[in-house]
Amino acid sequence: MSKNAKIAAGGVAAGLILLIWLPWWAALLVVLGVPAAAYLALDPSQRSRLRRVSRKELGR
Repeated sequence: MSKNAKIAAGGVAAGLILLIWLPWWAALLVVLGVPAAAYLALDPSQRSRLRRVSRKELGR
């Protein structure tokens, strides 16, 4: 299993657990808000590097 697949599986598991404990809208806020906050916490140079790498991988 690749690293990205493990991260995706962990995210799905966390989302399902949150849906059990929280209302659906609160779980959605957490699932969407955590990656968005992590992206916004990056320096501008790190953001551009992340976009560049993602674009390269899409072109494969």
